[in-house]
Amino acid sequence: MNTTAAATALPETMRGVRLPGDSTAVLDTLPVPEPGPGQVLIRVGASGICGSDIGFIYHEHKTHRGVEGPAYQGVVAGHEPSGTVVQAGPGCRRFGPGDRVIVYHIAGCGLCDNCRRGFMISCTDPSRAAYGWQRDGGHAEYLLAEESTCVPLPDELSFVDGALIACGFGTAYEGLRRIGVNGDGDLLVVGLGPVGLAAGMIGRGMGAARVIGVEPNQRRREWAAGLDVFDALASPEEAADEIARVTSGRGAATAIDCSGSRPGRSLALENAAEWGRVSLVGEGGALETEVSDTLLHKQLTLYASWVTSLPAMAELSVNLVRWGLSPERVVSDRFDLADADAAYRLAAGESRGKVCLVNGAER
Repeated sequence: MNTTAAATALPETMRGVRLPGDSTAVLDTLPVPEPGPGQVLIRVGASGICGSDIGFIYHEHKTHRGVEGPAYQGVVAGHEPSGTVVQAGPGCRRFGPGDRVIVYHIAGCGLCDNCRRGFMISCTDPSRAAYGWQRDGGHAEYLLAEESTCVPLPDELSFVDGALIACGFGTAYEGLRRIGVNGDGDLLVVGLGPVGLAAGMIGRGMGAARVIGVEPNQRRREWAAGLDVFDALASPEEAADEIARVTSGRGAATAIDCSGSRPGRSLALENAAEWGRVSLVGEGGALETEVSDTLLHKQLTLYASWVTSLPAMAELSVNLVRWGLSPERVVSDRFDLADADAAYRLAAGESRGKVCLVNGAER
C-alpha cells in the first residue's frame, strides 16, 4: 500500500456513460462516490469497450449468463478499467492512494470455491455483481471498487495496457494457459478481434514456434499484419492451404478460437495437428464438428475457458513486462468520455483493432 501519497481533493461530480440499449451511449453527470469498508475509489485512466458490452447491452438489454430479465441494470457501463487509487475506505490493507491498479471485472461473494480460487466470474451467489453490468463500471472519471478485485498495475505498463489486461488479454491468457502454448509447436488463432489479437501477442510471449492468424475481415488482417506478431495471416478460404504450408502439413499443435462462430470453431478443430490442444474462448454460437476424423482419430483435447482468475491476471501483468510486450499496441482508436457514443459506434462497426475510452494524459 502506498502510504506516502498526499490526499487528493476530489470534485463533487463526475462524467459517466450509460447504455440505454438503443445503440447509443449517453453521457451523464453523477456524484463522485465515497469508498466504504474494504473499498477503494479509483481515478480511471482507461476503460476498454468489450464485445460483450456491444452484443448484450449496447444494442438491446438482453439476458446474459442465464440471468432472468435484462442482466444490465442501467449502471455506468464498462468492465475493463484501470487507474489510480485516490481514496481507500476503512479496512483496506493492500492498496492506498497513489497505487496503480487493474480491476477484475466481477465482485463475487468471496466465500464460494470459485471465488476462493480467484474465479469470481463463476460465482453464482446472488451478491455477485459485475462492474458495468450490475454495479457502476469504468466508463467514468472515478470508479468505486472492492479492494479484493484489484491487482497491481506495473509501472512499466500504461493505463491502456491495464484496461486491456482487465478482460481481453486476461481471457486470451487463460485460454492459452489451458492448452500449454510453448516453443514445441505452432499456435493457430482464429478470429482477430481484440481477444484474437491478444492471443497472438501473448502466444508470442509464451514462446510459440510460429503464430498463425485467421480472420475474414481484410481490414482486421491488415491491422494485425502491422503488429509484428503473426508469422502468417489468412482468410478462412485460404486458411487450410496456408496452415499446411507453414506447418509442413502437420497442422497447429495448439489452436484457440476467439471468433465465437460455428465456422471459426470448426476451422480451429480441422486445422489442429494430431494430439493437438484446442481452446474455445469466444462467446455465443454453436459447436459443430465431424467426430471421428476430426476429433477421435487426431486424439484432440478441447478446453473451454471463460475469462480468467484474479491470480492469473496479476501473473499476466508481470509476464507482459518480462516479455517486453505492450497490450495497447492492439488499440486502433482512443476516445474521450465525451465521445463515447462515437467510440461505441466504431466498436460495433468496422473498427480495425481495440477501441478504448481514456482520461486526461492517457489520451
